[in-house]
Amino acid sequence: QVQLVESGGGLAQPGGSLRLSCAASGVIANIYGMGWYRQAPGKQRDLVARISSSDITDYRDSVKGRFTISRDNAKNTVYLQMNSLKPEDTAVYYCNLLYPFGVTYWGQGTQVTVSS
Repeated sequence: QVQLVESGGGLAQPGGSLRLSCAASGVIANIYGMGWYRQAPGKQRDLVARISSSDITDYRDSVKGRFTISRDNAKNTVYLQMNSLKPEDTAVYYCNLLYPFGVTYWGQGTQVTVSS
């Protein structure tokens, strides 16, 4: 059974940085894509960034140039480096794993709060 464990959330000031990590276990090696989604109170869960098994990346417009997604296949871990944080980045961030045959898994979520 696939498990995703997120870490690295917390409180940051506007303009600050945080790095999220998501470690996957029980995976079939390196054929999956991974991504980060976020959900603010009262809003839908939206894609933030994703990275394919061949390291092709995709970002939502509002985070381009500020966030960077990367993966370490040896550790089955995906990272989200978040720089120049804004209050509107405040949300619960969820890690996602997607196999090419359509099966998907979610982490438990980690809170990111950007406030002075």
